[in-house]
Amino acid sequence: MTLRGRLTTAFLVVVFGPVLLGSIFVAMTVATVSQDRTAERLDHAVTTVRTGIGAICRQLQAAADAVAVVSASEREAVGRQLVVRGLASEIRIGAAATNGDCADPPGGEPTAISATATAGSVEITATQAVDGDFLARLAATSGAQITLGPGDLPESRELSAEPGQPLPLTLSVPQSNPTFLYAVLLTVVLAAGLAAVLVARWLAASTTRPLGDLALAADQVAGGALDTRVPIVRPDELGRLAATFNRMTRELQAYVQALTASRDQLRGHLAILGETLSSTHDVDKILQVILRTALAATGARSGLVLLLDPVGGQLVARCAVGLTGSWDVPEAELTKLRLPVGSGVLGGVAAAGEARRGHGEVGSVEPPCRTYVAVPIRAPLVDDPFTPVESTPATLGVLALYDRVGSDDFDDADLHTLRTFAGQAGIAVHNVRVHEEAQRLSLTDPLTGLWNYRYLRESLRREVERANRFGRMLAVLVLDLDHFKKVNDTYGHAAGDAVLAEFARRIRIGLREVDVAFRQGGEEFVVLLPETDAYGGAIVAERLGAAVRDRPMPIEGRGAIPVTVSIGVAVFPEHGSDAKQVLRAADDALYAAKNAGRDTYRLAAVATGVPEVNFDPTTTVTGGPQPPRQARGR
Repeated sequence: MTLRGRLTTAFLVVVFGPVLLGSIFVAMTVATVSQDRTAERLDHAVTTVRTGIGAICRQLQAAADAVAVVSASEREAVGRQLVVRGLASEIRIGAAATNGDCADPPGGEPTAISATATAGSVEITATQAVDGDFLARLAATSGAQITLGPGDLPESRELSAEPGQPLPLTLSVPQSNPTFLYAVLLTVVLAAGLAAVLVARWLAASTTRPLGDLALAADQVAGGALDTRVPIVRPDELGRLAATFNRMTRELQAYVQALTASRDQLRGHLAILGETLSSTHDVDKILQVILRTALAATGARSGLVLLLDPVGGQLVARCAVGLTGSWDVPEAELTKLRLPVGSGVLGGVAAAGEARRGHGEVGSVEPPCRTYVAVPIRAPLVDDPFTPVESTPATLGVLALYDRVGSDDFDDADLHTLRTFAGQAGIAVHNVRVHEEAQRLSLTDPLTGLWNYRYLRESLRREVERANRFGRMLAVLVLDLDHFKKVNDTYGHAAGDAVLAEFARRIRIGLREVDVAFRQGGEEFVVLLPETDAYGGAIVAERLGAAVRDRPMPIEGRGAIPVTVSIGVAVFPEHGSDAKQVLRAADDALYAAKNAGRDTYRLAAVATGVPEVNFDPTTTVTGGPQPPRQARGR
């Protein structure tokens, strides 16, 4: 038997039997209840009438007393005023009551109620007429029929005249007749017997239908439809169960919406964070902040940021959190972890420029994981009218997250969130590189590619401080092309620029990695040689002079142009105690080389108070007066 059938049978057995017994009980109690109700109504009416008449007597007595306390000349006016106000029907002065005295009721049926007050030898009587209107008001107040004198109704109560209640009254209420009620009750019982089966079937159906709706709704919620609601037909147990289910789904939906709103809010905060981070210039710090924020937003266990090395064509790890295996290395060694572009998941993301997510089918050299999501880091689009519309931003690197907490796969929302982080990372990296390039351009000479005079001052000061701190030496070379003006006049300024660029290239070739070359201005250059003494400086000067002298400058369309260079050499701390003095000494040595016939080098004189270092006197400018400066040949 189904649940609906069991409920139908139970209803017929449990409900219809008590209905029959209850109908008999109701029939037996209807008469008793009717009699008790009539007696209660009479008792209430008697109490109400006694109270009402007592109140009238007190009102009349108060009116008589009010007239008695005023002067004789004012009594009639006060009496009329009290009558107008309805406190008495009539107020007599000097005449006693004829009947119906509240304090001493006479026999018979009085036509009025009166109360008397004495003012000296004068009696004041306040009366209230007992007529049909008076009795009607009492009947309306008590809810019973009232007649003056004895009555003959079956359900009545008589009130005899007594002090405080001078009226003989009869109170009665209509007696209810339950015959019609018995007929109705019998009809209801017969109809209940006829409708019991139908009601039982309906009740069973109405009971099982909400259960079916609840089961269907539970399946829909399990499928992800959190807006599913169960209709509440009645506020019974099933209704409360449906209400509880609806409340649960609403709270769950609100929780999901709150998470979505929180994630959207986090995205907005990240946009602001990205704008803030894009104004800084520490790439590693920016990427570290972006990676950790992405981990918190998506619930991932670990993550990795790699940037593309444009020279080697490889992805270089820049920051990582929570990686295991061979990728769990100190931060200082992260840059040793490299991946080829196009190989594995991360290399494929960098090569194709498209995001990927999935399970642990990563390359053997990539971080081990169960699930992953990786998106390319792109440079922002530049609003340039000369840039084709179909062009796409260059890929700068890859942002990857691994193993979401709870072992769930990364979903589309996580992918969208990670794209937002990758976009901010691309902006930050692009801005830093643009800043570095702008800074490099501001400190380099656009023609030769060497550092300019602005950077020379800062570098020379820094190198002098370092040499002084560690007790080392620093050689400074000042180089000037001989008769460079003649080159410009003979071959043109374009050829002169080509000579300067070729000369700068030969300087770079002839220096160590730690040495730094600068273009001070025009055809004059400066070279800093850290940890180099006068002898080493002379060797470098000779090598650079030979590199220029032995090979004329090949200029396209002009053939080979012979050029020579004059060089002045000074050493810290032998030739100066600070950067300015050392550079000045090297510059003086350069003029000494110019005065010596050019195409040579000279070592500066020892600064005052510093012992002179023995060196080849033919290449040293000794102390004493220096020859006057002459205009440098161009």
